[in-house]
Amino acid sequence: MPRFYFDYSVGSASSHDEAGYEIDSLHAAEIEARRGAGELTRNRLLQVQGATSEAIRVEVKDEQRRAVLTVMVSIRVDHEALMPPLRM
Repeated sequence: MPRFYFDYSVGSASSHDEAGYEIDSLHAAEIEARRGAGELTRNRLLQVQGATSEAIRVEVKDEQRRAVLTVMVSIRVDHEALMPPLRM
């Protein structure tokens, strides 16, 4: 079974996977990377209590530590000008 490594980064902070995981296929590794990116995004939003402009990335590497895919998450919130209340 192939081994994949999952390196995570949020902004300039990063975590490199030293052990890796045995996973059936690249497709299964992609699903795991998507799940991990989603959880990291959710946790980050709960910590900050709002949107963050920091990029969230999960880079998946193969057994030779070559990048095979990257999952990136970005959240952008645009605040529109508030309209004054209507007077009747």
